[in-house]
Amino acid sequence: MIGADEAGKGPVLGPMVAAAVRAPGDALPDGVDDSKRLPPDRRHELADRLRSDGAVDVGVAVVTPARIDDPGTDMNGLTVAAQADAIASVAADDDRVVVDAGDVDADRFGRRVREAVDAAVEMRAEHRADERNAHVAAASVVAKVERDARVEALTEAYGDVGSGYPSDERTRTFLAEYVEEHGHLPACARASWATCDDVLAAAEQSSLADF
Repeated sequence: MIGADEAGKGPVLGPMVAAAVRAPGDALPDGVDDSKRLPPDRRHELADRLRSDGAVDVGVAVVTPARIDDPGTDMNGLTVAAQADAIASVAADDDRVVVDAGDVDADRFGRRVREAVDAAVEMRAEHRADERNAHVAAASVVAKVERDARVEALTEAYGDVGSGYPSDERTRTFLAEYVEEHGHLPACARASWATCDDVLAAAEQSSLADF
């Protein structure tokens, strides 16, 4: 069986990451769960065990901010593509696949993912599958750990960027200070997000006030 999920649909900074985990059920570590219900140390431990187990295949797909900002795309389509890419990297004919539905219509989402995977797989999409299916939960852990690593790399490159989510004051402060210093958004930002519009508008108003 294969489970697939993604992390990072909503942040204003960094990529979205999808992961797929292919394994016999008895190969999954005990205690695997939806990544949001696990502390960071436990997520890292589980991700390391999954990646190091010879009976487990792990696929990862990364969607960059530039691709997210492409006006010819949308997040539902990108989520389909990312999950399909991750699945395709590990899938074989006749595999059974469960994905966490990234669309209000779970069946539609499942059909779109299946159509984007070359292997002849049996596909099922469910809402909140990461809470109900161990393979999807394992994929959610891998995706979250990979996404967090990408954010840590941004911190090393830029300084404190916070979590990358629009609700995080540290993230908003980072964006405002970066724009104030450089006059443009950093490459790690999703420029099409409303948060970036707000930051740029505030910077423009500040410049007009100074003038």
